[in-house]
Amino acid sequence: MILMCIYLLRFSARAIFRCSPSSDFGLFAVRSELYLSPIASVTMAENGSGNDDAKHQNTSNLEIVNNESSIDELSREVQETLSLSQRHKFWETQPVGQFKDLHDANLPEGPIEPPTPISEVKQEPYNLPNLYEWVTCDMNSEDTCAEVYNLLSNNYVEDDENMFRFNYSKEFLRWALHPPGYYKTWHIGVRVKSSKKLVAFITGIPARMRVRSEIVSMAEVNFLCVHKKLRSKRLAPVMIKEVTRRVHLENIWQAAYTAGVVLPTPITSCQYWHRSLNPKKLIDVGFSRLGPRMTMSRTLKLYKLPDSPVTPGFRKMELRDVPAVTRLLRAYLLQFAVAPDLDELDVEHWILPKEDVVDSFVVESPESHEITDFCSFYTLPSSILGHPTHSILKAAYSYYIVATKTPLVQLMNDALIAAKQKDFDVFNALDVMHNETFLKELKYGPGDGKLHYYLYNYRIKNILRPWELGLVLL
Repeated sequence: MILMCIYLLRFSARAIFRCSPSSDFGLFAVRSELYLSPIASVTMAENGSGNDDAKHQNTSNLEIVNNESSIDELSREVQETLSLSQRHKFWETQPVGQFKDLHDANLPEGPIEPPTPISEVKQEPYNLPNLYEWVTCDMNSEDTCAEVYNLLSNNYVEDDENMFRFNYSKEFLRWALHPPGYYKTWHIGVRVKSSKKLVAFITGIPARMRVRSEIVSMAEVNFLCVHKKLRSKRLAPVMIKEVTRRVHLENIWQAAYTAGVVLPTPITSCQYWHRSLNPKKLIDVGFSRLGPRMTMSRTLKLYKLPDSPVTPGFRKMELRDVPAVTRLLRAYLLQFAVAPDLDELDVEHWILPKEDVVDSFVVESPESHEITDFCSFYTLPSSILGHPTHSILKAAYSYYIVATKTPLVQLMNDALIAAKQKDFDVFNALDVMHNETFLKELKYGPGDGKLHYYLYNYRIKNILRPWELGLVLL
């Protein structure tokens, strides 16, 4: 297939934050060598409005509303900003939904192109420039994992003003890259032949996704990183082609991915919301600022939380809870058009708590001891660059939540309390699933930037609303 590569790549808007001049928070969506997402402001509870302070060159003045008419308008603007060569050589050659096909009722849902026989997939790795060589990165090796960590922590995503940079822990990387059934060969590095220095990295993991009633094997590709001094060497395209080749060799032809920029064609567009947990620190490091007519004491009072969770039976998830949590999660996710298909092994890996990686809590009925509800969030800190006192911004990201007996607002407030107890500075959530029902009440502020979800080589006829999506990608 022609350059499946770029569409497999998931530019997740996990978000580095920076304040804009006119609002309390700013959202910087993930950038890479290929795309740079906008910095966008976020309205906080005490501030009435927000505005973008920078726009991507290909998405200027684009307002995403989740309906087909807005996608039509978006399509026209995107087409106007792209040259003919860009349109014909890239967007229109890929097996992805095209803007022009949105209202074509004759196009069926499902795979856009059939799979290629494995025997016809390129069997040898793509050629690198002579100075470099491919390596498979064993993330179970402490030395290799440390190399990957150092490469990412010094060269991965940071904001335009060089104030914050993602700081994935080694434990997080191992967790993210070792799901059940992972392929070691999909963890790909590039070394300098002479020094053996690791200078580039890209990964893939397998996933099962339910799209309506169909269970589809997919790939998620992540962590594309090239050393800053080598950005002119054009390593990224060949790296993406190489991970694509290895994905094809496992007979996988679809992918789910996200981007902070508009590509053909989102299956839905979501918004990040942000809840301050440590406003004094956020203001001190330049991450946020005092709102109009707000003092520090008023701000601290506004975001103050109880000292401990209030729901009876709210406790940390344990291994013995995996079957019950799996049943709750599988039943809950059936109501969404696109969602992961998770079994007990998946839940044990992705949801069971891991220190400084993922936190999960269940509600156990004091009377029946039944597990009735659960919530989870994962840890993705950012390095604070050049600050004399603070070096890490600790952010929690809402993951999967199921509330059957406990009101969702109460359950998520307990999650905020648990995050505050663990010294998180901010709690972030997308408006997917039922999240929209608790965001405003719990004093989250909406970001202006959008996170767009895509499926590669799989067509969905109708644009989904965010609450029709049951998927959170790391």
